[in-house]
Parts: sequence; structure tokens; C-alpha cells
Amino acid sequence: MADDNDESSKTEEPSQKRLDDARKRGQVASSREVNNWFVLFASTVALAGFSPWMADRLRVLFSTSLGDAHLMRIEIGDLQGMMGDWALAVGMLCGPIVLAVLVAGLAAGYVQVGWMVAPEAIKPQFSKVSPLKGVSRLFSVSSLVEFAKGLIKLAVVAWIFWIVAVPDFDTLPLMVLQEPQQSLVTTADLTLKLLIATVAVTAVIAGVDVVYQRIKLQRDLRMTRTELRDEFKEQEGDPMVKAKLRQIRQERSRRRMMSAVPKADVVITNPTHYAVALKYDRDAMEAPMVVAKGTDRIALRIREIATENKVPIVENPPLARALHATVEVDRAIEPEHYKAVAEIISYVWRLKSGSQRPRPQ
Repeated sequence: MADDNDESSKTEEPSQKRLDDARKRGQVASSREVNNWFVLFASTVALAGFSPWMADRLRVLFSTSLGDAHLMRIEIGDLQGMMGDWALAVGMLCGPIVLAVLVAGLAAGYVQVGWMVAPEAIKPQFSKVSPLKGVSRLFSVSSLVEFAKGLIKLAVVAWIFWIVAVPDFDTLPLMVLQEPQQSLVTTADLTLKLLIATVAVTAVIAGVDVVYQRIKLQRDLRMTRTELRDEFKEQEGDPMVKAKLRQIRQERSRRRMMSAVPKADVVITNPTHYAVALKYDRDAMEAPMVVAKGTDRIALRIREIATENKVPIVENPPLARALHATVEVDRAIEPEHYKAVAEIISYVWRLKSGSQRPRPQ
């Protein structure tokens, strides 16, 4: 019941991370029918290309062996040598087809899943050899589906075989009257026709199975909302932790900003809602720089620190709001503010030098 509830709660599509982790475990949408089709196709092409050569080689082999049958010595050593020669000859005849099958098997895997190395998939797992696990897998829904697919495929292929072979039923008994070479050609032609029909049918079966396997993988890897949320937290970080870290960074930045206020040349205010502290060193800076800024409570604290350290405070609401909105801390002011800021800094310098003039507004 718990498993059913867990499965029913998996309503979310798998994330890319879950798909990547499944790929590392070797869990991918791979169809055996595609592998079978590649092998059949490669065998058919190889047989079509090499069948004349193979028939000729078999004719020579039969003529040499059977033509001199009366000269054969029936002894163990001679028979072993003859069987070895026959095995070598048959192996060389089948070599092109075997090579084509091997290449097709590798190509089928690469076409479906690309280049993949999954060490976890080859690790020994004792659960795979457990009798109870084996019985449960044997009678699972997946096994029943595979069994049904096998029966349907067998029935369809047998039906295609029957359709293709029926026109040749009348000629098959006459093969015993043909010359060996002609008999081999007839057999190769019939085999090739059956293989071509099988390749055509299995292409359709493979296409359907590819779609099924991909849908099945997506369904098997579905996630619950909790799993999706936990994965997001793992990748992006817990929102509460991120908020706490952001608060710590802001606090450190605020302390650093406040420590720069005593070194400022002037603080421009709104007068109560905004405060911007400026510093200008004509020998080291091309333009005045904002060393601290803030609104409301922070603005009040900037004014308090400025008052404690005898930093001049100038009230200019439009300029204070403009500087606060357009200039970040530790950045120089924009050129459009040069004139207004220059008047204020000139006033401050005159004030410090003892030349009392009206404060610019």
C-alpha cells in the first residue's frame, strides 16, 4: 500500500539532474528491438553482398571434399584433420557476416544512447542474484509486457515468413534435383527474401519499441513534489540559508560602509529620508566617489556618524535622491552630477578653510 501511494504521488516529470544520474547508472531508453534490427540489417546486407562469393567457395569445398570421397581414409587422425579444415573454411565464409553483426551491435548502442560509460551498471549487486528478487522480476508487469511483445513479434514474423515463402513452396522439392551450386543459389535467394521481409517488419517493431521505452523511462523516473523540492534545494541551496547568507553579506557591507563615513568630505541629505556620503581626492580621483548611502534608518545612522566625526552635512533633496538612485557605493558619480557636486564640495572646502559663505541649496 505504501508503495502504491508513493507511485501515485510521483506526478512530476524527471529533472535533468535525475536523468543525468540515471544515465550514470546505465538506466537509459535503450530498445533491444533496435539492436535486433541493426543485426538483421547488417546480416542481410552482408549476405546480399557476399552470397555469390560464399556460394562459389562452398561449391569448391563440396567438390573437393565429396568428389574425392572414395579416397578418404576413415581413421581418427584423418577425420579430425578433415573436420578442422572444414571448420576453418566455414569460419572464413561466415567471417564477413560475423564482422558485420559485431559492427552493427556497436552501432545500435551508439545510435540509441551515444557514447556512455556507466561504472555503476557493472558493479556486482547481490540483489540481482537473490531468488526472491528474481521471482518478483519474473512476474513483474515489465516482464509480462516483454513476454507479450515477444509473442506478438514472433507471430508477426512467422506470418511474414509464410507470405514470403508460400510462392516458393512448389519449387522447394525440386532443389534435390538441382546441381549443388544451383541449389546453393536458390537457398541463398530464398534466405535473402526472408531476411529482407524480416528487416522491414522489425523496423516497424523497433520504431514502436523506441517510443515505448522512452515513455517508460520517463514514467519510471517521475518524481514527487518533495523530491523535486529537495533536489532544487540541493542544487540551488536552501532558501532560508541563502536568505541568512544574504543578510550576513548585507550586514558586513553596511558595517564597511559606515566605517567609511568618518573619512568622507561631505554628506548630502534629503534631509531625513536620504543620505549620501561623498569623498573626493583631487590627486587620486577623477570625480567624487560615493562611500556610503542609505534611506530612513541607515540615512539617520550616516548623519549621526557624520555629526560625531564633524563631517559637513549639506541638505540638497534633489541631488541626494538622484545620487542615491544612480550611483552605487564605491563608484564615482555620473557626469551629469559634476556641477552640483562641485558646488557643494567647493563650499565645504571654503568652510574648512574659514571662508564663510552661504551654503548652496
